[in-house]
Amino acid sequence: MPNAGRNSKEAKKTKMNVRKGDTVVVLSGKDKGRRGKIIRVEMDDQKVVIEGINIAKKHMKPRGKMMQGGIIDQEAPLPRSKVMLVCPRCSKPSRVARTRVEGHLVRQCHQCGEVIDR
Repeated sequence: MPNAGRNSKEAKKTKMNVRKGDTVVVLSGKDKGRRGKIIRVEMDDQKVVIEGINIAKKHMKPRGKMMQGGIIDQEAPLPRSKVMLVCPRCSKPSRVARTRVEGHLVRQCHQCGEVIDR
C-alpha cells in the first residue's frame, strides 16, 4: 500500500506566512478589518490565535478551592486563510514573498519590498 499515508495530517503540512508576534488584519467574519498581534500558531490545524480578536465565552467549572468558576472570555482560533500579514514598514496588509538573503529564506512584503524577518 504505497499511498497509505496520503491523506494524513503529516502529508498536508504547509508553511504558514504568519508567525507568533506578527501583526495581522482579519479579512472576513465578525472582526473584519481589525488588527491584532498573533499570540499562538497551531500548525496542525492551520489556525492562529490573535490577541483581542474572535472572543468566545467559555463556561468554567470551579476546580478546587482556589479557582473560581464562571463565564470567561477568551480568544478562539481563526483559520490562517482569514488573516493577512501587516507590513511593519508600510503598515499595509500585504501578501508574503519568500526570498533568499545571505543564504537564508526570509519573508518579504510584496508592496514595499521590506524584509519582514529580523
